[in-house]
Amino acid sequence: MKNRKSIFVLLALIFSLSLLLFGCGQQSNGSDQNASDNSDTNEAADTQPVVLTVGATPVPHAEILKFIQPILQEKGIELKIVEFTDYVLPNTALENKELDANYFQHVPYLDDFNQKNNTHLSATVPVHFEPLGLYPGKTKSLDEIKQGDSIAVPNDTTNEARALLLLESAGLIKIKEGSGLNATVKDIVENPHEIQIKELEAAQISRSLPDVNLAVINGNYAVEAGLDVTKDALKSENKDSLAAQTFANIVVVRTGDENRPEIKTLNEVITSPEVRDFINEKYQGTVIPVF
Repeated sequence: MKNRKSIFVLLALIFSLSLLLFGCGQQSNGSDQNASDNSDTNEAADTQPVVLTVGATPVPHAEILKFIQPILQEKGIELKIVEFTDYVLPNTALENKELDANYFQHVPYLDDFNQKNNTHLSATVPVHFEPLGLYPGKTKSLDEIKQGDSIAVPNDTTNEARALLLLESAGLIKIKEGSGLNATVKDIVENPHEIQIKELEAAQISRSLPDVNLAVINGNYAVEAGLDVTKDALKSENKDSLAAQTFANIVVVRTGDENRPEIKTLNEVITSPEVRDFINEKYQGTVIPVF
């Protein structure tokens, strides 16, 4: 009887020890699981994409950016596109750190903007050139131009000079020698048809066509209005001209941000063969890659 009691006590001790060991094992497994969960969380945090916010005018700039969104996503960059319909707000928003970059302008415009607004913005890579075109409004050909007819041109400094040079190349006016990209209406020295130059906001010009005889329209706004510079324009800038080199549209950042890794990746992708093919196929000469 005494031996049987001893056996029961021994079994009870073994059972209690088993429960204790099982509990410790569970606690250990729980800790391991928590550690694993924390590791997964940290790893997920490490792989979160970098957000890059870029401002652009809708056509073609935002369309080109939308094309590269999935490519950048694969490289760990979430591209957010903010669309603007003018040439001022994208630069002020960039200066105010509301954007990481913008894509809508050329170097002469940027330089002029920096000088006049005391902004600190820098060009990175040239992407494309949009030939400026002279489009028919109430007058359908250059031969039909009459005394006192009106021609709308962009009112910003660099694009107005560019428009006046285009009118000169069309034989409509003559600009004072040496005026170049600083030309204004005051530099017109010959105007045989006494053409009225109407200086308008660039974004508004395509809508003014029914009210003027002719209009000089920026490439992006022409595309947006459904105009084809290769078919609809009476005169346009040559793709091999100095204008094509001078007025290539660029990616712009705040001065000092040029070497940010995500900016470098953006620049590499937006000047890739895939983007060149996309531009050529989609725009058929109204937008021309320069890389």
